[in-house]
Amino acid sequence: MSNVKSLRPRLSAILFKLQFEEQVNNIKPDIMAVSTACEEIKKSRSFSKLLELVLLMGNYMNAGSRNAQTFGFNLSSLCKLKDTKSADQKITLLHFLVEICEEKYPDILNFVDDLEHLDKASKVSVETLEKNLKQMGRQLQQLEKNLETFPPPEDLHDKFVTKMSIFVISAKEQYEKLSKLHENLEKLYHSIMAYYALDVKKVSVEEFLTDLNNFRTAFMQAVKENVKKREAEEKQKRARIAKELAEKERLERQQKKKRLLEMKTEGDETGVMDSLLEALQSGAAFRDRRKRTPKPKDIRQSLSPVSQRPVLKVCNHENQKAQLTEGSRSHCNINCNSTRTPAAKELNYNLDTHTSTGRIKAVEKKEACNVESNKKKEVGLLGSVSKNESIPEVEALLARLRAL
Repeated sequence: MSNVKSLRPRLSAILFKLQFEEQVNNIKPDIMAVSTACEEIKKSRSFSKLLELVLLMGNYMNAGSRNAQTFGFNLSSLCKLKDTKSADQKITLLHFLVEICEEKYPDILNFVDDLEHLDKASKVSVETLEKNLKQMGRQLQQLEKNLETFPPPEDLHDKFVTKMSIFVISAKEQYEKLSKLHENLEKLYHSIMAYYALDVKKVSVEEFLTDLNNFRTAFMQAVKENVKKREAEEKQKRARIAKELAEKERLERQQKKKRLLEMKTEGDETGVMDSLLEALQSGAAFRDRRKRTPKPKDIRQSLSPVSQRPVLKVCNHENQKAQLTEGSRSHCNINCNSTRTPAAKELNYNLDTHTSTGRIKAVEKKEACNVESNKKKEVGLLGSVSKNESIPEVEALLARLRAL
């Protein structure tokens, strides 16, 4: 190592050669990204329409104030649209702008795709890019000077000067291309600053691209939020419609059940089977799970002739005893008080006996008539009961169907 002449310049040149390709691969994509983004911003027709719409909205909101009828605005104000909220704090001016674009100017939404390289360009530091490019130029110049002043090699196998001379030629070509791209970038940037009436000394490339990229990101986020909001509203609308439809069907079922019950309570037997079929088809017969009231006792038991005839017989028997007792008492009175004309008394006694016997026969005849009339009433009542038994039979059939 000590015998090698100009060791430090040799090592610096070798290190620069090894890192040169990496430096080119880092500088060139950044220059291309910024240049492409600037061209997209300048050529995008959708972005120009968007700025026009924002200016129109601002003049409408500032009508009547000192800022009315403004001819332009600063591009940095685009990021402030999301900070301006409505009175109910539910929507921002940016969301409203997106909604207007979706409804009336759908072509403006294409500016997001037009500025697709803006995200990458906003992450590039132009100052660092310039420093790296200048450093590359200084290293090339230093390498050229070293090669010119480098002493001739004493060893025939020393190929340092030959190899480095070839590298310098190719490196200068690539450096000149990068320098040309950077010059075009500077010209394009100055033209954009003039197009949007911005001061180059006050607004740097990084600030300009970062503001536009932040607005683009916020715009895309607002589009997604509006889509979610509409989906939520549609979901709520469908749920409300389904609820109203279910309530309507429930009311219709209640009306059908009510009409069916009204038809049951009527004494008319016509249409009973139709009502039963309707209840089976609509399902009303299976939904009614209320407990049924117990059936009343059979009226025929309380109206049976067996339960009434003994009462009539007892009453008639007591009447007979009472009448016979009166007759015997009158007979005793006649015998006890008889002082004269026994034949007349005997005649009166016979007349009284015949009279009481006639009364007994009349009472028995009347009792027979009452029993006959009671039988007729019971027969008629039983007929009416058997006639109305069809309704409980239908109710029993419905109960069996519900049980199934």
